[in-house]
Amino acid sequence: MTDQNSDFADCSLHEPYALQVLGNEMEPEFPDQCIVIIRPTDVCKHQDYVFAEVENVRWFRQYSKDENGNERLIALNPLYPEIALTGVKWAVLGVIIQRNIRRQIKHYT
Repeated sequence: MTDQNSDFADCSLHEPYALQVLGNEMEPEFPDQCIVIIRPTDVCKHQDYVFAEVENVRWFRQYSKDENGNERLIALNPLYPEIALTGVKWAVLGVIIQRNIRRQIKHYT
């Protein structure tokens, strides 16, 4: 017997979803309480805004890869340190494709 709901669940894992930003780590571009739309993917490019997991902790940051291949996650607010990705277990969970602040929408590509 086939579980018909399993097909739906698998499909929904590939659909964009919304999260609310909590905190000021990504200000001023993404202020506290704004809504972001995330497209699930496991790949990103330099300067993408990403939802990532590093050593079992999830982060919303900007991905950076320099000319030497060094990768890191950067908070836009300079009060927060960068997260070096060299030698740690990490994965991209999704890329931010839209931001909504009080019904003002901005798209990212």
